[in-house]
Amino acid sequence: MTTTAPVNPTQQRTAEVVADIFGVINERLVRHSVTYPEYQAAKAWLIRIGEAGEWPLLLDVFFEHTIEKLASERREGSSGCIEGPYYVPGAPELSSPATLPQRPDEPGDVLVFTGTVGDLDGNPLAGSVVDIWQADAHGFYSQFHPDPPQWNLRANVTTDERGGFEITTVVPAPYEIPKEGPTGQMIRAAGWHHWRPAHLHMMVRAPGRRTLTSQLFFAGGKYVDEDIASAVKPELTLELGRLGDGRYSAEYDFRLDPA
Repeated sequence: MTTTAPVNPTQQRTAEVVADIFGVINERLVRHSVTYPEYQAAKAWLIRIGEAGEWPLLLDVFFEHTIEKLASERREGSSGCIEGPYYVPGAPELSSPATLPQRPDEPGDVLVFTGTVGDLDGNPLAGSVVDIWQADAHGFYSQFHPDPPQWNLRANVTTDERGGFEITTVVPAPYEIPKEGPTGQMIRAAGWHHWRPAHLHMMVRAPGRRTLTSQLFFAGGKYVDEDIASAVKPELTLELGRLGDGRYSAEYDFRLDPA
């Protein structure tokens, strides 16, 4: 690869990272003796990814977990997890205890999610915010599927004076990432499945603290051990408690790093 000498630290960083990535790709092309027809098919597929607007989907599913792992290694508090493509800012603001916005006949079992938000020493962070979003019991996200209303199962929940929160929602379902487009085509061609395990998403914010983006999974759930996005972590996998009458509980305490 022909290059010119970088003239500033940003250019040097870009040159080092990009050249290394391109070098690895070229080495793998040689290792697998990739043919011209395979190369042309891959090029056409990459063009279709852009035309379909699926670059965020592809990158979030197959690469974000690596970047997030590097970011979490620089944390002392709770583990983070990938954001994924379904976050929407501006969800309704609620105070704990809160019930997430939902349809009157919202399908699924009731989930009461409780916990606290604190600093690294466990001191409560009153007035912190748990920005939470999730799929419904059919695996659908509001604003990305026509069935759920706009803010269904999305809210910014403010903690109480003890940094505590209680959020009533429903147990989410596993779901398939979109498979009609070129990302799904690639997954089918490789013989992989399209599934993500059931999980809750959240961004946890407090003044003077580093925002935590994370996901929480459920022990024993389907696809927990084979997440297509490779995002499941043992420390983010919760036990579901039974409250009876189709009601469940889960608990997690968030610890935030200084900003």
